[in-house]
Amino acid sequence: MRWNNLTVESEESRTLPGYREPATVRTFEAPEALDTRFYEVRAKSVLNRVPKASRMPFRWTINPYRGCSHACSYCQAGDTPILMADGCTKPLAEVRPGDWVYGTVHLGSHRRYSVTQVLDHWSSIKPAYRVALEDGTELVASGDHRFLTDRGWRHVADTGRCPRRAHLTQHNRLLGTGAFAEAPEDRPDYRRGYMCGMVRGDGYLGAVSVDSPGGAPHERDRFRLALTDREAVDRARRYLDEERGVLTREFAFRSPGGRSMRAVVTGARDGVAAVRDVIQWPRSPRPGWCKGFLAGIFDAEGSYGETIRISNTDPEIIDWVASSLRVLGFSFVLEDPKRANGLRCVSLLGGLQAALRFFHTVDPAITRRRHIEDSALKSPARLKVESIEPIGRAFRLYDITTGTGDFIANGVLSHNCFARPTHTYLDFNAGRDFEREIVVKVNAPEVARAELTRPSWKREHVALGTNTDPYQWVESRYRLMPGIWEAMRDSGTPCSVLTKSPLLLRDLDLMKEIHERVGFAANLSVPTLDEKAWRATEPHTPHPRKRIEAVAEINRAGIPCGVLIAPLMPGVNDDPKQVEKILELCAEAGAVNVGGIALHLRGEVKQIFMDWLRSNRPDLVPRYERLYARGAYAPKAERERIAAMARPRGRATPARPDPAPDEDPVTMPTPRRPPPEPEQTALF
Repeated sequence: MRWNNLTVESEESRTLPGYREPATVRTFEAPEALDTRFYEVRAKSVLNRVPKASRMPFRWTINPYRGCSHACSYCQAGDTPILMADGCTKPLAEVRPGDWVYGTVHLGSHRRYSVTQVLDHWSSIKPAYRVALEDGTELVASGDHRFLTDRGWRHVADTGRCPRRAHLTQHNRLLGTGAFAEAPEDRPDYRRGYMCGMVRGDGYLGAVSVDSPGGAPHERDRFRLALTDREAVDRARRYLDEERGVLTREFAFRSPGGRSMRAVVTGARDGVAAVRDVIQWPRSPRPGWCKGFLAGIFDAEGSYGETIRISNTDPEIIDWVASSLRVLGFSFVLEDPKRANGLRCVSLLGGLQAALRFFHTVDPAITRRRHIEDSALKSPARLKVESIEPIGRAFRLYDITTGTGDFIANGVLSHNCFARPTHTYLDFNAGRDFEREIVVKVNAPEVARAELTRPSWKREHVALGTNTDPYQWVESRYRLMPGIWEAMRDSGTPCSVLTKSPLLLRDLDLMKEIHERVGFAANLSVPTLDEKAWRATEPHTPHPRKRIEAVAEINRAGIPCGVLIAPLMPGVNDDPKQVEKILELCAEAGAVNVGGIALHLRGEVKQIFMDWLRSNRPDLVPRYERLYARGAYAPKAERERIAAMARPRGRATPARPDPAPDEDPVTMPTPRRPPPEPEQTALF
């Protein structure tokens, strides 16, 4: 690997929260480092205390790196319409943190729509693909983006970055309602239609008796419109003013039923005449007028539960509702409840898919009636994948992070990336930054030495590899670990390391010196030997057999080294025959301790793993929903089963069968007597 191609881009230097000095931005021209930036910072402290609430067998840890280069990124074209919480749509590029959109949650056995907040928004430039669906829906997204299909989450394409990952094919059907309809244009015919529907549905236009001073009462024309929802009143009032110059007076009152209402009124002769003119039925209604009329009559007389309904006692209004729906291509039925007042109802057919098309096509003003929360994610929409084609050039693509982990993009369920708390704290976004903006504490060895040689330091055990792997591939360039191990050795601090990489063999001599003085132990994580399972779950890590070879070499050097078969995932890598093979190889390698831990799904990791499971092993989803229904850990019986499976047969030092939920059964160093305190050199 050629590291002489290192470049420093001072113009991109930035200050990260928690660090006094600006970070120096470096890039490496190496295959695994392309499009990755490394922020070299000078940390004020590297010795981190493990929270007391944790039951880990150590209290201190050091992490020289922050960030992970193994994550995927997900993004779509900026003009992709996103379903907002008010039932309207907004282009993805215009969505902002703090906005409310629709995502989904699992309730019982169904996935249902749920309002969620946008937590982050970002963009990147990536090669784009066009996905065409059977109903004509088109989606432009990166190959890494994921959509929910009838077979779980699927990436748009297999770009080769993540081998054998599940991706869309023409056998998949996406889940959702299908393409969103376009909103109506705010033109005069739409406005006239809206005012016609609103006034005829819920307005009063007629004569009232007015007392004249000193004279007999006389009739006077009056227009009044009163509704509970201010949104519809405001729209009607604005249209009357802008289109016909009708000035109205607004006031608040309570209906006979006690509801608080807003009303607009005018008694001006010209104003009333203008209102009478605007609500005339057209001779040949255009689609724009039909959209406006349906929006107005829905605001006045409509309702939405599982079906959109518009009711009225005037047969002429009902006929116009039916006629307008036919013009716009909606299917419906007429219902006659046989009431004395002649009430009839027009009910829209087609469920949620038709309801959303109605809302987006006609755009009613009252947003509370566009509420679809708790509706099940099911639809007869023809969303079978017809084609997935590379567009042939890169686009600026966008993505958001939401509280539910997903959102509705042009009528299909779309996955988003989770915010990583450690990176958002550093003012990085929640998307590509976590994988491509790696923070390197370049002074970690010096700071560790200063902290470990303080008189107050009690030489407690320090564990490395508890958060991020200290031997990730870039360690071969920065070489921070040798200096940290030297600080441990010279300060007499017992320590251990957990890693997935044989790169730790580079520092074997230092580890031997620490072990001879105060005690040292190493542990390598080997969750599986199965090639398919390894590539699916850890595609960018060293081969598991290389890790076991490292275990053997470390033990031959006289350093106790164990193996952690973790995480063991029920149905994925817990085949007893596979685990037994790992145990056999561990025994041959002289592993001093072997332990197995059932998968933990803490915090955001739970949703991320479940998404992976739906994409790769949808058959296991019900099992995992049962196992992890109550929290981050599998039931005790399942943990005991897995721990017993990974227990070495006939060995003297097996791992504890049931580690505490927050405890990893890692090999701890054999305690050594601490060296004597150094004496102060005499000055005279």
